[in-house]
Amino acid sequence: MTIKVALAGAGAFGIKHLDGIKNIDGVEVVSLISRDLAKTQEVADKYGIKHVTTDLADSLAIKEVDAVILCTPTQMHASQTIACLEAGKHVQVEIPLCDVLADGEKVIALQKQSGLVAMCGHTRRFNPSHQYVHKKITAGEFNIQQMDVQTYFFRRTNMNALGQARSWTDHLLWHHAAHTVDLFAYQAGSPIVKANAIQGPIHPTLGIAMDMSIQLKAANGAICTLSLSFNNDGPLGTFFRYIGDSATYIARYDDLVNGKEEKIDVSKVDVSMNGIELQDREFFAAIREGREPNASVAQVLPCYQVLHDLELQLNAS
Repeated sequence: MTIKVALAGAGAFGIKHLDGIKNIDGVEVVSLISRDLAKTQEVADKYGIKHVTTDLADSLAIKEVDAVILCTPTQMHASQTIACLEAGKHVQVEIPLCDVLADGEKVIALQKQSGLVAMCGHTRRFNPSHQYVHKKITAGEFNIQQMDVQTYFFRRTNMNALGQARSWTDHLLWHHAAHTVDLFAYQAGSPIVKANAIQGPIHPTLGIAMDMSIQLKAANGAICTLSLSFNNDGPLGTFFRYIGDSATYIARYDDLVNGKEEKIDVSKVDVSMNGIELQDREFFAAIREGREPNASVAQVLPCYQVLHDLELQLNAS
């Protein structure tokens, strides 16, 4: 059976999914949704997608659509995920699941009621570099003592990863911190029991903090220090240092080195070196096999509970 997919959001991240899906057998993107019809049509023509629209409801009304991938602005994620589930479609929503905890809880309740596959794009669970470390942990060969993570961008204006103007505002806490908060608990194999945060000044026009520092502690004693900035004029992205009982690893997207900067070959960890592709493969496999996917909405909800608590803490201070 070919899984027929609608993809919402033809921007930088939507294109990453389209490139990944090209490598996956038995999957066809049949509908593309984005706010600018002309630009959406350009992308659709490039990838051979027959149906384009500016309204998600149009795609949800297509009977042959089995599943939806949402690469839309953060503020739309929870409501659009709910719309997909109500339409009887499996759904993968890009990170974050929500920017209000109560909305995420509504998604989880509806997923349980529907029995459909609902997954959130916590890509770090799928990057070969982090998979390598996870396999060491599950084999009992490595245990995390501390994670030190830097998430740095240079985004003093509202631009996306392609340097194009955004119609929405990104967020260090609800978007970028979500990757690390979830990954830390996932890799530690232990829930987060303590979390602290401080932030820098609020940007006068964007209305968000441009710098943030977060500390986390898991129930098993592992700790994590996370530094985030939209002010960093230098290498962009997130860099993870795993300090453990038997080794140190530094992960940079799909690359991995040890504490001495010696490269570790992760090319055989999975069938691809592309974390987005591997994430999509898990989504489609879960649909075919009728099972809960890794990074299901239920599995990642504790991350958003931590973010909610941190937001309350930041607002109070």
